Amino acid sequence: MAAYGLYSHIQSNRRRSIALLIGLFFLIYLMVYAGALVAEALSVNADSDVLMQLAWRDFLQAAPWATVGTALWVVIAYYFHQNMIDALTGGRDVTRAEEPRLYNILENLCISRGITMPKLKVMESDALNAFATGMSDKQYSITVTTALLNRLNDAEIEAVLGHELTHIRNGDVRMMVVAVIIAGVVSFFAELVFRLWFYNGFSFRGRSDDDRRGGGAAFAILIAVAIIAVAYFLSFVIRLALSRSREFLADAGSVELTKNPDAMISALRKIEGRGELPGATSAVMEMCLDNPRQGFGELFDTHPSVDSRVAALVKFAGGHDPGPLALPPQQESEADDDRSEPPPPSGPWGPAADDSSEAEDASPGPTSDSPAGPWGPHTGGTSQSGHN
Repeated sequence: MAAYGLYSHIQSNRRRSIALLIGLFFLIYLMVYAGALVAEALSVNADSDVLMQLAWRDFLQAAPWATVGTALWVVIAYYFHQNMIDALTGGRDVTRAEEPRLYNILENLCISRGITMPKLKVMESDALNAFATGMSDKQYSITVTTALLNRLNDAEIEAVLGHELTHIRNGDVRMMVVAVIIAGVVSFFAELVFRLWFYNGFSFRGRSDDDRRGGGAAFAILIAVAIIAVAYFLSFVIRLALSRSREFLADAGSVELTKNPDAMISALRKIEGRGELPGATSAVMEMCLDNPRQGFGELFDTHPSVDSRVAALVKFAGGHDPGPLALPPQQESEADDDRSEPPPPSGPWGPAADDSSEAEDASPGPTSDSPAGPWGPHTGGTSQSGHN
């Protein structure tokens, strides 16, 4: 059934995501069967048909354990995935006192739509990017880089936060975290099978001139390797599908929250090509606002191109595309100075004592001998200035 409107697209996307995640669990069972097939081929002399039957018997015995192990993996990731992400990115929690500008923008967005406010995190990075993580209302958090705070204005930051809030509202963040977890299980099983084969010297039993049953083992291993390769490739493609199909909806959701498509467009243009997080894994980059890592064209990109996202906002939201934007070279350093060293409070008695010499040097008029106070310099100093 075709989807019409933003909310029906969200519901349709959720159904497709659930189907894709079920497919990921199916891939795990494929990996278990492939592992059983390799194990039987390395230990039993038999034809390929017999080996496949033995592998199926082993699979039925191992499937419950694989299910329990995968569920345990998901539970561990549910409670500790944020700690692992923070360890990779260096994100830290911030409060209103530490980041009043960022905190107030996010709070206003959440209050205006009755959304539970997620935690706010900042990571030190020269990249311009942001991402949301979490699997429940108590865990959701939004992480932004310091460079993004320094280079974007308030309207653009609001658009970025609206984009990440939409990912949370639509359930994208939860789905992406679960997909990354399950894809990690697929990768783990693939590596386990290949290590098993590697430690056995890429060999199998029954390799003799008068015993043709060894050919069955070779065929069984080829089937297992093909299953592993297909499962790993499909898990990768599924992760891309979960990510790419949601970015357009998140952009549209940001415009819905902020009523400002031009801010979302200018934010994308500023972030374009500047979002690479050094040291971040591909799983983290897939959750970011923009992922500059590319494959073959756009076939293996986790995000649609900025041009296509901007074109969608221009066409459907009535925005205006300014084209690629260059960042002022001094904007970041000036912002850092303003944020780190606020000006000293002014008062009738002037600056603090340790800054008095600088104030006297910078201000013309009375000399250093003239007393400072709320009534200005004494009369003699004034008359002397007038005489000169």
